Amino acid sequence: MPENPVSTASQREQELAALDLIEHPTVKAAYRTVAETWLGRAKASDAMRERFDDSFAEVMFSAAVWSSNQDKLRPKVSCITRLAHPVQGRRIPGSRWGIDNPDSVYRVIPISGDERYEIRGRVGAHRMTENYFTLWDAHMGTVDVLNGRTMAVEPDGSYTISVDADPANGRPNHVQSTPEAHEFYIRDVLLDWGRDDPNHIEVQRLGGTPVTPARTLDEQAEATAAMMDYFANFTGKLSHGVYKMPATISTWPGRRTRSARCATGFT
Repeated sequence: MPENPVSTASQREQELAALDLIEHPTVKAAYRTVAETWLGRAKASDAMRERFDDSFAEVMFSAAVWSSNQDKLRPKVSCITRLAHPVQGRRIPGSRWGIDNPDSVYRVIPISGDERYEIRGRVGAHRMTENYFTLWDAHMGTVDVLNGRTMAVEPDGSYTISVDADPANGRPNHVQSTPEAHEFYIRDVLLDWGRDDPNHIEVQRLGGTPVTPARTLDEQAEATAAMMDYFANFTGKLSHGVYKMPATISTWPGRRTRSARCATGFT
């Protein structure tokens, strides 16, 4: 297992590829169009516009990373909400969207109900307070869920999760998929940063060599542009009713929030 459970070699490779992907003409055109649509829909105030560019860039980079890991025959583990950070001397943008929660690590794995998979990993010395492996359909509806807090692990902390359309039949950590299965959404919640460790996670599709080719760069650019548009519509629904709210600043213990940030789905 890699030493860092989040900044894996695969994660860094995906982020560098996404950094190049957002320079593709198709993606750049979608970026501009989605931004204009979003701002027009929100009737953005000056306070919203002040926050928009940076927040929008993060949401769109998350879309680039996420959309690049949709091949269910070649699944990877992708962390889709991160702060900006360097990789090989290049600046990787932040990718926070939805609820900007620093205590949670969100990762995704594409899944087909027709395939069989194994998810292998290791929990930290201190099991997290909350950890779920949720199998979604294409509309973020729950197909099945495994509670990582109570799943069976070996004495060294390692675990194996089986994923296929069959019943568990005695398998201790089993997630039963269906034809509607689309993606794992995995959430690790850290209660104590000095103690808790996110899970190490790897995925393997069981079976032969994929019969369909991987996406070309142009095909991936089209898929990324489509997800950018989807993110705008989805996040707009999350923010419904917030667009007309005044830009106010409220202070919570240790945290300052501005409601205008909800224009891009952040709270």
